[in-house]
Amino acid sequence: MTRALLPDLAPWKASADFRRLWKSGLISNFGSFLTFVALPVQLKDLTESTAAVGAIGAVELLPLIVCGLYGGALADALDKRKLIVWTEAGQGLLSAVLLLNALLPHPAIWPLYAVAALSSALVSVQRPALDSLWPRIVAHDDMPAAASLNSLRWTVGGVAGPAVAGVVVAYAGLGWAYAADLLTFAVSLVYVLRIAPSPAAEEAAKPDLRAVAQGARYAWSRKELLGTYAVDLAAMFLAMPLAVLPFLADDLDAEWALGLMYAAVPAGAMLVSLTSGWASRVHRHGLMVVLSAAGWGLAVAAAGVCGNVWLVLLFLTVGGGFDMVSGVFRSAMWNQTIPDELRGRLAGIELLSYSVGPQLGQVRAGGTAAWAGVRASVWSGGLACAGAVGLLALCLPALMTYDARTNEHAVRMRERRAAVA
Repeated sequence: MTRALLPDLAPWKASADFRRLWKSGLISNFGSFLTFVALPVQLKDLTESTAAVGAIGAVELLPLIVCGLYGGALADALDKRKLIVWTEAGQGLLSAVLLLNALLPHPAIWPLYAVAALSSALVSVQRPALDSLWPRIVAHDDMPAAASLNSLRWTVGGVAGPAVAGVVVAYAGLGWAYAADLLTFAVSLVYVLRIAPSPAAEEAAKPDLRAVAQGARYAWSRKELLGTYAVDLAAMFLAMPLAVLPFLADDLDAEWALGLMYAAVPAGAMLVSLTSGWASRVHRHGLMVVLSAAGWGLAVAAAGVCGNVWLVLLFLTVGGGFDMVSGVFRSAMWNQTIPDELRGRLAGIELLSYSVGPQLGQVRAGGTAAWAGVRASVWSGGLACAGAVGLLALCLPALMTYDARTNEHAVRMRERRAAVA
């Protein structure tokens, strides 16, 4: 029974490049989460404004939309490994800028927003390349297992990074957090450079607006995919509380718990990843996406209602677990049904669905907190999320009835992969 719950390691054992990509992501994610905590804390210290912290999401939004869509076209048209290498190096340079600014006697505010915007652009170019690379190096039937392992990689960094950041920022200073992030990008590059080249498919389209439009038309034709995008966008926009966590910690008189609050959502996700052996035996992926997204909203609402910091941490952890279940099955649906020649562009659209929501969610959370209070911002967003997900489920029957064993696109991709093997 215990073995059946443990993560399926088949992708790790079968592919050296998957192992290198996994290790690279683990290291860079750890560093990125250090900055993820340090940057809003620095803005809070410099401005004492919930709206100013929430505005991070606003400055990240436009680069995310533009570069996510065009980055998807680039991922289909260029060597994916080269894109990953150059964007990883660029993010390292941005960490250096944050470090230099933090070391100034009077750090400026504008570089924080500038780096946030540029980092959003680089991540938006890199993620479609990453998301379209690993399906090439993993067997078709191993993709749910690979999605769980990728999620585990992210959650380990998401738990350790914020927990360490809370201590580092409180006792050593912001500069040390930014310096550690810079170091992790350097180490990550070593692993990425050892991955085999991944050139564009022969039938790949040129990276222009026509190619982007082609990807969008394909996504629109797949109503079950549209359902996953819509559900995730609603969940992240309405119920993402991260922008107001520094103020929630103050409200609960628990400034010491800020790092734990940031780590709680990834911790819940990690618990699911560590017990994800069951995921490969579930075939109704769309139903699982809906149920888990609604669970995320209800857990966040409970965290907003509670006045005890330990209960807040508990419900944030539960919410993180639900969010990870949703992510695993969204990823399995995407990667088991989308053709290789469109994978990058669809990954760009996916990036918008799971990234635009959190960015807008930061603005929503900060604005609502300024108007109605921090805790009201959290619980109202969670309840709105659960209601929106329920409404989307009623409007999107193709998502609710999706079955990986019988869906025509999943069957076609399985046959294509088998013919190439």
